[in-house]
Amino acid sequence: MNNGFTTASTALLSRLSYSLQQHPKRVTAALAAVLITGGGGAFAVASLGPDAANLPVRLVEQTVPSLASGATLADLSDGASFSLYRADNVRSTDTAESLLRRMGIADPAAAAFLRRDEHTQQNLLGRNGRVVRAETTDDHRLVRLVARWAHEDNGLFNRLVVEKDEEGKLTSRLETAELTTSTRLVGGVIQSSLFAATDDANIPDNVATQVAEMFSSEIDFRRDLRKGDRFSVVYETLEADGEPLRSGRVLSAEFRNNGKTHQAVWFQAPGAEQGAYFNLEGESLRRAYLSSPLEFSRVTSGFAMRFHPIHQTWRAHLGTDFGAPTGTPVRTVGDGVVDFAGTQNGYGNIVIVKHQNQHVTAYAHLNRIDVKKGQTIAQGDFIGTVGATGWATGPHLHFEFRVNGVHQDPMIIAKQSEAAAPVAAAHRAAFKQMAANMRLQLNSAESIQQASAQ
Repeated sequence: MNNGFTTASTALLSRLSYSLQQHPKRVTAALAAVLITGGGGAFAVASLGPDAANLPVRLVEQTVPSLASGATLADLSDGASFSLYRADNVRSTDTAESLLRRMGIADPAAAAFLRRDEHTQQNLLGRNGRVVRAETTDDHRLVRLVARWAHEDNGLFNRLVVEKDEEGKLTSRLETAELTTSTRLVGGVIQSSLFAATDDANIPDNVATQVAEMFSSEIDFRRDLRKGDRFSVVYETLEADGEPLRSGRVLSAEFRNNGKTHQAVWFQAPGAEQGAYFNLEGESLRRAYLSSPLEFSRVTSGFAMRFHPIHQTWRAHLGTDFGAPTGTPVRTVGDGVVDFAGTQNGYGNIVIVKHQNQHVTAYAHLNRIDVKKGQTIAQGDFIGTVGATGWATGPHLHFEFRVNGVHQDPMIIAKQSEAAAPVAAAHRAAFKQMAANMRLQLNSAESIQQASAQ
């Protein structure tokens, strides 16, 4: 600070001296003004000082030795023993040796135990994505290894524990315990796509898919999104021993799309077998038809004229093509009865479903058909899988919606279809109370999003 002040003072005096030599009359007048005005002295002097950006800057570099330089962890701990903790995800190609090696565990005896242990073989090795945590000694010998997972929607999780007993021998056991549920509040802003925004907000894909599904009758997430659209979500996380295992159900959500706000809350009436999504006024978001026979999939061709890739001619494309990998499940968009299940010319494997009011839907180019003619099916039931049969150049689902034999745009039909019943009058009071609480949580989620964006 003193060096900078001295430098600035020297520069100031030098400039004053130069100005006095070149403009003696002007300087005299300036001094007189200073003496008269008094309070303007500080401004007069400051204006003659050098710009701070022009002051000399000196970069000082100094090497700082690491506290652990030339020392082991044992040296730093003053000879006392300690434990090391690591975590990793199991890969489908993992062997006992590769898993331990990746976690920095050098313990041949532990690898040999995992290779022959029945619990480990059946529940850990080759089970892609399962999180495993390990405790080791300071010389990287295994003390305890724990893996947790939940593969059934029954509120329980499994825990595999491999650890040393009092005699130092490794043992294993498989346990079952209850999952705990917590709530997470998040928000995001659309810059390009829904999944890009949820990735930025660290929101699981399962939650993004639920949001797209619940608002699918009001927002076309493939074509209607705008940069700057905002959303807030409150959803469940399922935890095992305090460790998040997976996301659960979306409890409430708000989406502001192109200047319009859409809201949804999950409500299950007392004594009801299942719940549904409603807006905050209690109106159901469930329509007679889903907007898509696939879960939020990319549309490769819309309801329009197109150049046929095989016939090489322009012709009407009387449906919507959904690009998806072979084997992707296909669901019926509404309640109905299977009218045809088999092969038809260019359609390849196709399922045709009759609905009420002379409405018919068709699902073509299937790889596999899972229903039979005459079978009654409900909205969302799986009827087959995506394929490339018939006149198809690649795996995709060709979907048609016909009304009185006339092809219609399935997206428009879905949006115009009848909504399910609203919240019953007997449950209105409980719904309003729950909706008010969810409104507060959505506001909190939006505040969190705005704070993180600043």
